[in-house]
Amino acid sequence: MIIDVVTLFPSMFEGVIGQSILKNAQDKNLVEILVHDLRTFSADKHKKVDAPPYGGGPGMVLTTEPVFNAVRYLRENGRADSKLILLTPAGKPFKQVVAQELSQEAGLILLCGHYEGFDERIIEGLQPLEISVGDFVLTGGEIPAMAVLDSVTRLIPGVLGAEASLQQESFSGAQLEYPHYTRPASFEGMEVPPVLLSGDHRKIEEWRSGEAKARTGNRRPDLLRKQEL
Repeated sequence: MIIDVVTLFPSMFEGVIGQSILKNAQDKNLVEILVHDLRTFSADKHKKVDAPPYGGGPGMVLTTEPVFNAVRYLRENGRADSKLILLTPAGKPFKQVVAQELSQEAGLILLCGHYEGFDERIIEGLQPLEISVGDFVLTGGEIPAMAVLDSVTRLIPGVLGAEASLQQESFSGAQLEYPHYTRPASFEGMEVPPVLLSGDHRKIEEWRSGEAKARTGNRRPDLLRKQEL
């Protein structure tokens, strides 16, 4: 899979894509991540990509031409089938099921907004999938794009060494994951639950299932309600 990121701040991605799972996935040639500076697609002599909003108001708005130029360039250079995604607070909530769907795409193009957002004609003309990572305000779309990058990449077959871990992770089964413990068995008066030391795999699975349901009920009861519906 090829994932292209179009942003005003390419350097923000250097540390993220060069570490951990994202780096390993690229080293295995399972994903190629390319970051593009939106300003390079501007025809303005000063490489401007924003302008004041019509009708007045605070802030600046990203203009149509650079974004259209960037997407057209990518479409003409091997990304004809890539899914176009715009990161915006007004988008579809980003859930694990969305990440799973995106991991099946031939490629992704992530458009990172900034300032007051995009000229509406970018949405009308390019028809991207609009995605929101939460009901809060960020400076730009770069951090949401990083979240999409990470969550989608780790779902690509072969990226993670233990495929079973994908099936047991939080949100994969509409509930949170059970508590985890490791050495030492006793630490400052806090003990590992005896069942995990018993070697009885049936009892361990029953304990984990019960703990996962209890944790979900306490912390995210909304997930249980959705599961029941």
